[in-house]
Amino acid sequence: MATPSTAAGNARLADRPSLTLKRRINAIPEKVYAAWTDPEKIAQWFGPAQVKAGSVRAEIDLRVGGRYRISFEGGDGEYFQVDGVYREVTPNARIAFSWAWHTTPERESQVTVSLQPDGGGTLFTLQHEQFFDEAARDSHARGWSELFDRLEKHLA
Repeated sequence: MATPSTAAGNARLADRPSLTLKRRINAIPEKVYAAWTDPEKIAQWFGPAQVKAGSVRAEIDLRVGGRYRISFEGGDGEYFQVDGVYREVTPNARIAFSWAWHTTPERESQVTVSLQPDGGGTLFTLQHEQFFDEAARDSHARGWSELFDRLEKHLA
């Protein structure tokens, strides 16, 4: 049974902003999954449109409870790092993980990537939940859209 403070805390988490983005990618789920889980592949596509070439680094311990860290430099030389813990790992179908930028670790959110076969492609769904506020959600929506464009080019 939840205590009143826990129930209130859970209610606040449920009220936090979230976003769901969907896209069809012209690559089979196995290739899309590998692009998200292989550090060498992540380094080829991750980051915003203005990411400094060759600056993306990824460390991945792909298992439930394992950690990941991805870092890169923006075009202006600013350093970015995001890391978290894998909550679910279902090969070629689903990955769920926590998400926190190194500059605001207290603003941890949750990401779920789902992959469904669609002919010779993949229906890709990204659900990002428990944002700190609407501004963070909107900023991430723009960032994820840029990432999806880079992922599609990488997989083409």
